[in-house]
Amino acid sequence: MTVRVCRACDEEITTPNDAVFLWHEEAMSGPGWDVWAHREHADLVDMVDSTLLRIMTRIWAAQMQG
Repeated sequence: MTVRVCRACDEEITTPNDAVFLWHEEAMSGPGWDVWAHREHADLVDMVDSTLLRIMTRIWAAQMQG
C-alpha cells in the first residue's frame, strides 16, 4: 500500500478518492516521487518549484548586473 501525504497540510491522505495527483518530482537518483494533496487543499499548493525559482532569480539578477 502506498502512503500519500498532502503537500499542503503534511497529513496522510487516508481516503483514496480524496487524493489529487499534482505532479511528479524527479530525484537525483532513483525514480522520484508523486506529489499529492487532499481534494480540498489542491488549490492551496504552490505549483512553482522553489528550487527552480531560486536558481532563475540568481540568473536574472546576474544578467541585470552584467
